Amino acid sequence: MSTSEQLDQLSINTIRTLAMDAVQAANSGHPGTPMAMAPVAYTLWQQFLRFDPEDPIWPNRDRFVLSMGHASMLLYALLHLTGVKSVNPKYEVLGELSVTLDDIKRFRQLDSKCPGHPEYRWTSGVETTTGPLGQGVATSVGMAMAQRWLASYFNRPGFALFDYNVYALCGDGDLMEGIAGEAASLAGHLKLTNLCWIYDNNRITIEGSTDLAFSEDVATRFIAYGWNVTRVGDANDLQMLARALGRFAQTTTGPTLIIVDSHIGYGAPTKQGSHAAHGEPLGAEEIRLTKRFYGWPEEAQFLVPDGVREHFAAGIGARGQALRAAWHEQLAAYRQQYPELADQLDRMQRRLPAEGWEDALPTFVPDPKGLAGRDASGQVLNAIAQHVPWLIGGSADLAPSTKTRLTFAGAGDFSAEQPGGRNLHFGVREHAMGAILNGLSLSKLRAYGSGFLIFSDYARPAIRLSALMELPTIHIFTHDSIGVGEDGPTHQPVEQLASLRAIPGLIVLRPADANEVAEAWRVIMGLRHEPAVLVLSRQALPTLDRSVYAPASGVARGAYILADAPGGAPEVILLASGSEVALCVQAYEQLASEGIRARVVSVPSWELFEQQEQAYRDQVLPPTVTARISVEQASTFGWARFTGLDGIRVGMRTFGASAPLKELQRKFGFTPEQVVASARELARKG
Repeated sequence: MSTSEQLDQLSINTIRTLAMDAVQAANSGHPGTPMAMAPVAYTLWQQFLRFDPEDPIWPNRDRFVLSMGHASMLLYALLHLTGVKSVNPKYEVLGELSVTLDDIKRFRQLDSKCPGHPEYRWTSGVETTTGPLGQGVATSVGMAMAQRWLASYFNRPGFALFDYNVYALCGDGDLMEGIAGEAASLAGHLKLTNLCWIYDNNRITIEGSTDLAFSEDVATRFIAYGWNVTRVGDANDLQMLARALGRFAQTTTGPTLIIVDSHIGYGAPTKQGSHAAHGEPLGAEEIRLTKRFYGWPEEAQFLVPDGVREHFAAGIGARGQALRAAWHEQLAAYRQQYPELADQLDRMQRRLPAEGWEDALPTFVPDPKGLAGRDASGQVLNAIAQHVPWLIGGSADLAPSTKTRLTFAGAGDFSAEQPGGRNLHFGVREHAMGAILNGLSLSKLRAYGSGFLIFSDYARPAIRLSALMELPTIHIFTHDSIGVGEDGPTHQPVEQLASLRAIPGLIVLRPADANEVAEAWRVIMGLRHEPAVLVLSRQALPTLDRSVYAPASGVARGAYILADAPGGAPEVILLASGSEVALCVQAYEQLASEGIRARVVSVPSWELFEQQEQAYRDQVLPPTVTARISVEQASTFGWARFTGLDGIRVGMRTFGASAPLKELQRKFGFTPEQVVASARELARKG
């Protein structure tokens, strides 16, 4: 064995033993898959990955996604051994290591940079948060789509600013999840030749052999999707691995799936099985025997032999540094020739919109008939998008209904042939759409997706991850209530608003009229680290006269006094979001005619309101006024935080029904008369 081959094997076994030792020290984790896939990850990183450990956020780096997040020690070992540097929230590269040996020793412990599953923004070098199986590979499709769009928009003759590849390491669990099939189908349709999934075919899941529930021919399935498929029969065969990865680099017809046959704990002769892959340490005796097989000091723990770090530095380190330096040299020349594009690139990377976009926001004149929330949003979106070129998105086959199509000249459709189009077509694939939005956002695009609010349930896991990663993805959901009418309870969201509001870090906005829609978009475009859900009506909402009622700019504070009691403190406060605000305004006028002093509070966003200082919140909802009524065509769950337990909550306590809207409103109590009666009751008690 040559010196180079010896260093290869030494480096691979260092990854393996670090994984074993870390899991054993934590008494928790998954050592088997990192051991089995160490040769695969090593070959990719050391020979192919265009990545500079000194600058892990270099824009044209190749992306590596560990979709099998339970194998996190595989990634942590690589981040440590290659010397990846830490990056702070301001996108500044620091001199310290992203993952220290002490972090690895404290695997899965509080505040370690090595949590149980990889977490974006917590550990530099982690490209996306993974753990829920299938999410990583689906997110990688968004990253690959982003490269295609970025290349189409920014690249110029002689300036290939964006030509990176995306690699994702996945397992049987990933490929069983439906989201992976959705994403793979779309990737094949779009012919994403820059995308490579490496499938660890180890035939083991938590319950045992995959034969229990998984017997399809994966290769044939992916060929049907339009993928190129190749196979490596032995995960330890570095030559075959390199050949397969090299073949991917030459592929011009579609994405690539490399199927790698492995065994849990591959390379060790002892009795590891599925427990090693799925949450159990090997045990001291098993580790000792395995290290003996590797020719490793049996009692050594967390050993990094001399020469291993230097070997990585001479491989991925030197290659990545040279590639990054050449890219920055190219960028400097690009700035001279294309200063406007370079400025846009800088703004995009810092998550800042282009200058002047706010001037494009429309103002809507008062109109009793009004405009549906979705229609107003479509107008606002088109106005903004003309000033923010990297604002791109689409829908899960519902753009004509969600009004999310960009219709101005040059917007175009994103396709395999025209990757510069800004209208994305996700097909009927809500879950994959959510993950793809995360991949686009991780690539610094402002990405939006849309559908009906009832189907947010299909996308919810990806929405949750966008909040966990602090990504400013934009989710537009229309058909927001029983206002869907005749489509009936299968299409009428009831519990979805409460469910979305329960996600930490997610900004949910349900505007009351067209001008609140415009202000909601103003809020959304200013977000840099929070995802947003924009909830819109299908039915028309009256456009309020803002010379009579408070300006819609109050949306930025989450809740604001829309109409107040003349001549003194209110006796009763009416709170609502969305379409029910106009209903409360009608009730307010009726109460005023009866001499009952009422206040209407529009509450488009609970999250924004709760971020306000206490003095403002007390101004809007004076603690002394306990007579409060909330009105929302959704579950009443959560509204007690604003109404108090003694208040009245007008909302849905059952599923809806199939009937015209006005009949539904009468049946479920969403009428001015019902609100007025409730207000009278509370006013009398007061």
